[in-house]
Formats: sequence, C-alpha cells, structure tokens
Amino acid sequence: MNNRLLYINIEDNRWKQSLPNFEDLAGMALDKTFEHIKKPFAKPLNINLTLADDADIQALNKEYRGLEKPTNVLSFAQMDNEDFEQNAKIFDEIELGDIIISLDTLQKEADEKGIPLACHFIHLFVHGLLHLLGYNHIEDNDADTMEGLEIKILKALNINNPYLK
Repeated sequence: MNNRLLYINIEDNRWKQSLPNFEDLAGMALDKTFEHIKKPFAKPLNINLTLADDADIQALNKEYRGLEKPTNVLSFAQMDNEDFEQNAKIFDEIELGDIIISLDTLQKEADEKGIPLACHFIHLFVHGLLHLLGYNHIEDNDADTMEGLEIKILKALNINNPYLK
C-alpha cells in the first residue's frame, strides 16, 4: 500500500522547462527512500515539495536560519520524533513536513559538479526527505549515518555517490 502523498507547489515556472519530469523523479525518490528506511508507517504521510528559485529560498533561509544567502534545499519537519509518535495515535494522516528546492542553486551546483540536473534534484529531494524523517548531519556520526543512507538510496536509483570528490 502506498501511504505517502506528495504535494508539489511550483513557485518558479522555469522548473517545467528545466526539469519537466520532476514529478516522476520525486515519486521514484520517495519510493526508494521509504524502501530503505526502517520505520513502518501505518497511516498516510503528507509531504509538501516546493519548487522555488534563489530569491524564495533566500528569504526562507534568512527568516528561519538567519542566513542571508540562498541554499539548495531546506526542510521543515512538522514534528519531532516524540510528537510524531503522539500524532500517529491521534490523526488519520500525518503531515511529515515541507521540502523547498531552489532551481537556481540546483542548476549551478549540477553544472559545477558536472552531473545531470535530474540526479542532483533526486539527491537533494532524498536529503530533504531524510531530514523530515529525523535524520541530521550536525554531529559527525549522525552525518555518517545520513550520508550512508543517502548513498544507498541513490545507488538504488542508479545515481553515483555525491560525496566522492
């Protein structure tokens, strides 16, 4: 049973030209991510993906992180693990959170790394999903765990390890 609902909000219409299959790519990445995590979910999960530009993501980065610059991806989990367990008992559906990806930074990074735009999009989306699921990279051991999981998910999608130099 597919109990994940992905809602996509397009803030920048250039996404439709630059990556017309973004919906299919996000769906594949979503499925592979949930195949690799060890958390079972009995209730539907709602995930919001916003496809933005540098101006939009810079405003969010400033407001929520105090950083006056654009970034590639932001994730806003709706709840921490304790809230998640409680909400899973109460609600019929669970709002997992929001992922925002900037097309401008995505394109710039893909060009700099010499990788296809679609591959970098999938990586950033998987990265954002893992944040919504409680993974982080603040401490080295947490970063190793999160990056290791990203690498496995991306490999299952035939995408090379993005952390190799």
